Amino acid sequence: MAAIRFKKPVFPVSDQLRKYLIATNREIDAPISYQDLLRSSGAITLFDKQGRDTLWETMIYSESDRTYLHEALRKVYAQLKVAGDTSVIDHLYIDRVDYCLYANTHPFRVRIVNKLNDLFDYFYIKRSDASRIYGMELEHQLSPNKINYLTSGNTFIEEHIQGIPGDAFIHQYLKEDHSFNPLRIAKEFVKFNERCLVQLLGDMRKDNFVVEIIPDFDELYFRLRAIDFDQQCYEGSHTIYMPQFFKENSPIINLGFKTMSVVLELQYQKEERMRLLNRVRAAGMQLTALLDAMANVELSTIENTHQLREGLAELYGDDTFLKCNTMGEIVRTSLQMLNNYPVRKRMGVETTA
Repeated sequence: MAAIRFKKPVFPVSDQLRKYLIATNREIDAPISYQDLLRSSGAITLFDKQGRDTLWETMIYSESDRTYLHEALRKVYAQLKVAGDTSVIDHLYIDRVDYCLYANTHPFRVRIVNKLNDLFDYFYIKRSDASRIYGMELEHQLSPNKINYLTSGNTFIEEHIQGIPGDAFIHQYLKEDHSFNPLRIAKEFVKFNERCLVQLLGDMRKDNFVVEIIPDFDELYFRLRAIDFDQQCYEGSHTIYMPQFFKENSPIINLGFKTMSVVLELQYQKEERMRLLNRVRAAGMQLTALLDAMANVELSTIENTHQLREGLAELYGDDTFLKCNTMGEIVRTSLQMLNNYPVRKRMGVETTA
């Protein structure tokens, strides 16, 4: 089974990555920084509707700080959603600001409410982490999902990704009397597994992805979306980048065992790799610039880099990986392997093409 051994450090944004962010309109001049939100006078534990600790705390600010921070946060929301057009935020107010000490980047989660209809939205303020930025950019360019985020110096601003949390989906939907075609979710898991491996996005256990449910005529379709990008190409074991090896995902994996043959699994792997290849070609010079920035910095330890390149060389049967000296170079080589279909393990059982 896959396992994360140590907590990943936060990596700074390099000059080359900053230039990329400016060129792609991700870098802005925000009216607030991550450090500003740390100026609280206290915090209270946030519980869910069932009275369970959410591991988030709601921040308490002095009246003067609260007035300033809430106005700045409304403007940040306008920058994130409508390129800074403040005419659309007159009827919006900040309901609360929550803080999570548990996560890698110690994020703030801002709940913003529309007072005309009581609908609400969330967005996040975090410390900038190069790993997360690279992970989100790769997801934006190579997956079927588009990612909305901004940076401002050492501050990271991220849109909320909607969907049913993976753990809640497993608990509520994966029952014997499920009313959907189980092959649909098994198929999506195979595709999700393939994208994570190719992009080298790690730690996709059930807490770190959401499930979108899409009705279409008399069928329900599904899409798995990553929501945590902190473990982008950091760990040394290649199994960390394959959600199939996390025991927390076993209910979905077992569903695949019951509904999907090895032949079908291989078909969906190949289909997803071809989609990824087409997106690589469409991304063109923007992806090249991103990978160049990635290859010129270190995003992990030397030990992890060597372990991963050796593991992938064995998985693909290709020694090209052994020439890589950084995680960025390994990601670039992984994308170059999209035409190759390696011998794979199906939940610990060898399968071949």
